[in-house]
Amino acid sequence: MATSPDDKTMEHTFRRFEDGDYKWDNMAEKIFLEDTSYKCPTYIQKTPPCQGGCPAGEDIRGWLQIVRGIEKPIGFEAPAGDLSKEEKEAIALKQMQEYAFYRSTEANPFPSMMGRVCPAPCQDSCNRNDVDDFVGINAVEQYIGDNGIDLGLTFDDSAPLSGKKVAIIGGGVAGLTAAYQLRKMGHASTIFDDHPQLGGMARYGIPGYRVPRDKMDSEIERITRMDSVDVRLNTRVGKDVSVEELENEYDAILWALGCKNGRGLFVDNWNDVPNAVTAVKFLEAFNLGNMKYTAPKVVCVGGGDTSIDVVSVSRRIGTIEGYNEHPEDTATGKSTHENNPENKLPTEVTLTSLFPLDQMTAAEHEVQDALKEGVTILTEVMPTEIVVDESGRAIGLKVVEAEMDGNMPKPKEGGKETLIEADLIVSAIGQFGDLEGLEEFGNERNAIDADQFYQVPGKEKHFAAGDIIRPHLLTTAIGQASIAAETINEYFTSKKFSKRPKVDKHHFDLLENLEMVGRDPKPFEEAKTDDLRGTDSLDFAVHNFDDRSEHEIVASSELFLGHFEKVDRILRPEDVPSADEVLGHFHERMAGLDDNLAKAEAERCMSCGMCFECDNCVIYCPQDAVYKVPPAKSSTGRYVATDYDKCVGCHICADVCPTGYIEMGLGG
Repeated sequence: MATSPDDKTMEHTFRRFEDGDYKWDNMAEKIFLEDTSYKCPTYIQKTPPCQGGCPAGEDIRGWLQIVRGIEKPIGFEAPAGDLSKEEKEAIALKQMQEYAFYRSTEANPFPSMMGRVCPAPCQDSCNRNDVDDFVGINAVEQYIGDNGIDLGLTFDDSAPLSGKKVAIIGGGVAGLTAAYQLRKMGHASTIFDDHPQLGGMARYGIPGYRVPRDKMDSEIERITRMDSVDVRLNTRVGKDVSVEELENEYDAILWALGCKNGRGLFVDNWNDVPNAVTAVKFLEAFNLGNMKYTAPKVVCVGGGDTSIDVVSVSRRIGTIEGYNEHPEDTATGKSTHENNPENKLPTEVTLTSLFPLDQMTAAEHEVQDALKEGVTILTEVMPTEIVVDESGRAIGLKVVEAEMDGNMPKPKEGGKETLIEADLIVSAIGQFGDLEGLEEFGNERNAIDADQFYQVPGKEKHFAAGDIIRPHLLTTAIGQASIAAETINEYFTSKKFSKRPKVDKHHFDLLENLEMVGRDPKPFEEAKTDDLRGTDSLDFAVHNFDDRSEHEIVASSELFLGHFEKVDRILRPEDVPSADEVLGHFHERMAGLDDNLAKAEAERCMSCGMCFECDNCVIYCPQDAVYKVPPAKSSTGRYVATDYDKCVGCHICADVCPTGYIEMGLGG
C-alpha cells in the first residue's frame, strides 16, 4: 500500500517507538527475559524546560497544574452542601486563584506585570513546541497576577524579625524582589531610590500601554506594605547618603541600581551632535509625562524591546504642524511640554537593526505590532555616519548593509548605503550603570562585579543583583535578586555560602507538600521494623521516588508525545492600532484571558517531569501492579504507586507515561 502524503509529514503519532526500533540503545536496558525484567517503575521528578528556561526560576508547571484543576489548594475542602452550584463554583474558583497566585509569587512577585512584558524564554523552551505550539505561559501568568490584584491578596510578613537590616540601592524589580524575599526570611530592609516613584526601568522605560500603571502600582505596594520594608525616595546613595553611613547602619548592602545610562552609537560624531539621544532618556521623558510630542522624523537604532518601545511611542505621540523645537530638550529632560496639543500629525519613524527581521532580539509579536503601527524597519544594516547641517545638527543617518564577524558587525563588501532623513536620532544599543559617586564599585564596563553568589568580590557585606551586573531581562533581575537574598540570609546565619544547584530554580518540594497536608512520612525510628527487607510497605519514606529537579531538565524525547492531541494555543485579545489609528492610541495593548480560557490554555501543559494524573500507567499495566494511592495519602506527585509483588518489570507503564515521570530502575 502506498504511503499517503499526510503520513509523510506527520510530526508525531500514538506510537512510542519508530519502525526499526527493535534493539535497546545501551546494555543497561538489555535485561529482558521475554516480557519481564529485573527493573521496576520509579517516580522521578525533574525540572520542566519551561522552568529551566525561566531566569526567575518560577514553578510554571506547578501553577499551570493549579489553574487547570489538577493540584488542589492546600487544605482544600469542598464547599458546604447546602450551597447552590453557582456558589460552590465561585468558592472553588477563588480558592484556585489564591493558590495559583501564591505558588506563582514564591519566585516572582510581579505576575501581572511580567505576564504582559516578559519576552518569555520559558515559551521558547516549552516541550509542547514539538507537538504543535508552546503553552501560552505569559497569558496564564497575567491571569494569575490580575486575579491577585482584584482579590486584594497580600504577602505574608509574619516571619519573626531577625534583627538584621539590609540597605537595598535601587527600587526596580531587582530591589523590590530582594526586599520581598528577605522579609519572608525575617530580615528588614530599606529601599533607596533616586526617583520619585519605585519601579525602575519597568516604570521609566516601559510605556503604560504595555504595563498599566495601576497594575504596576498594586504589585509594588503589595511589597512595600509588608512590615519592616521601608522606602526612601528621591535619595541618591553616594550623594545624599554616603556608603560609609550605610555600612555603619545596615548589616548588608545590596546594589540593585540598574543601568540607566544609554550607550551612544559607535560613530565618530555621536558626542558632538545635539539631536542624538539615548533610548533610556527618551523613554524616561515620555513616561514622566514631560514629552508629549516629538520631531517629525525619528530614527532609532537597535532591534531589541527598548527600540520597539521608542518607535511605538514616537508613532503614538506624533508631532505638531510647524514644529520648530529642539526635540532633544524634551527627550533629555531639559524642558517639558506643559500642554498636549490637539490636531497632531503622524511622526515618520524608522528603526534599523543589525539582524534579519526574524532574528531581532525584540519579542516577535512586538516587531509585528510595530510594523502594523506604521514603523519602517531596515534590517541587516549598521550606522556609519550622522549627517549634519552647517550648524552641526543631525539631518540624517547613513547606514550600510552589514554582516556579523563573530560578535561584531562590519560593513558588507560592496553593500548598499542608505541615507535616512532624521530630525532626532535615538540610540537603543545598550545600557550601562550610573556610578557617579560610587566609582570604587565600578568595573571597566561601568557595572558592578559579582560572584556566583552575587557577592561583590573584595567588599565585605556588599552584594549585587540585576542589570548593574549585566543588562538583561526584568525576569533575570528577579531571579538574581532571589538568589542574592538567599546569599544574604546565609551570610547572616553562617557566613558560609552553600553550593548552588546545577538547575537553580524554585522547585516544587514533594515532602514539603506532603507535610502541609499532614501526609509526610513518619520518622525512621518510629516506622522501622526488625526486618527491613521490602520496606515499600513502611511509612518512613516516599518509596521509589527521587527528586532530580536540581540536576536534570526533562527533554521531549523522554515524554510519550503521542498522548497529546494537537490543540491550538489560545491567544489573548490584542488592541494593536493600524498606521492610521496609532496616533494618540494609548489603550492597553494586551487584554487578559477569562476564567474558562485560562483553564483551557493551562490544560495544554504537558506537565513535563511530573505526574498529571492521566491514569495511563494504571490502565495499561497488564499485572495490575500500578495502583492509585488512596486519597488520604495522595498529593501532587504521589498519585500512583506500585505493588512490587505483582510487578514483572515489563516497562509498559514507563512507555505510556506522557510526562516522563516514570522511569524503570533496578529493584525487585
